[in-house]
Amino acid sequence: MHKTGIWALALTAALAAPISFAAGLPGKGAQVQPLQSTISEETFQTLLVNKALEKLGYDVKSSREVDYNVAYTSIASGDATFMAVNWDPLHADQYQAAGGDAKFYRQGNYVEGAAQGYLIDKKTADKYHITTLDQLKDPKLAKLFDANGDGKADLTGCTPGWGCEAVINHQIKTYGLTDTVEHNQGNYAAIIADTMARFKEGKPILYYTWTPYWVSDVLVPGRDVVWLQVPFSSLPGKQKDISTKLPNGADYGFPVNAMRIVANKSWAQANPAAAKLFSIMRLPISDVNAQNLRMHEGQASEVDIERHANGWIAAHQALFDGWVSTAAAAAGK
Repeated sequence: MHKTGIWALALTAALAAPISFAAGLPGKGAQVQPLQSTISEETFQTLLVNKALEKLGYDVKSSREVDYNVAYTSIASGDATFMAVNWDPLHADQYQAAGGDAKFYRQGNYVEGAAQGYLIDKKTADKYHITTLDQLKDPKLAKLFDANGDGKADLTGCTPGWGCEAVINHQIKTYGLTDTVEHNQGNYAAIIADTMARFKEGKPILYYTWTPYWVSDVLVPGRDVVWLQVPFSSLPGKQKDISTKLPNGADYGFPVNAMRIVANKSWAQANPAAAKLFSIMRLPISDVNAQNLRMHEGQASEVDIERHANGWIAAHQALFDGWVSTAAAAAGK
């Protein structure tokens, strides 16, 4: 049966079996202000946490969309409660700048295995034997990816403020690509749409992306595109000592990230049930990818994403109930 059908059936069954647990409602009377980035594909992850908090009795306000920098400073100051999409280690500089462990509660990994890096179309990679990013120091190879006629390779890059833009800018300089590669920044959804249009026209493409995200379900690595490796690990700021080399020796320039739930530390200490919940929730990256693809295919409204979250909970009811029960029990200790 298709996953959507499974979710729908499970949801029907779950509605008839409301959760109950002995510890009562430890969150009663406490307000929660969730934050998330402006990336709508991060709504699903946030909603699952919100719904678990509601089961604990918390008064959960509608999530506010803000830039990551604003999210960290708002949570650190107590103006907001938590964010479910702290990218670790990508956001290390932003996390530390806002106060680090002294201001934030962060335990456990919510989503693991988030890869990111640079890709080009497979046709061009095979024809010109391009396997590493630094090969684009060659003006002739770089010019293959020139979309605007300036002679430089056009790299579909990262929206300013996301954190990835600092890594890309650092690596372009470090790998000697300043004269041959242009980092195009802006609204990622818009510039990746232009990149996909070029691909459909049979033109070479060079872009940055990450997982979980729908792009790799449309431009499939190994079939349509290939990941480029970097000549050596090199990251800016707090990440400078991190090796990006994988156990198999491959190096794609970015460490594998985890998405972590980060909360105001004082609030978490005063709300042990929520703190416990934040530390134990786990969401498979494959489930995020599947939900993000449904959004790309047209199910992207708030109502759609709400339905996806309810469906996921219903399909994993025992797991979800276990999180809530374990978190509630922590309030009584």
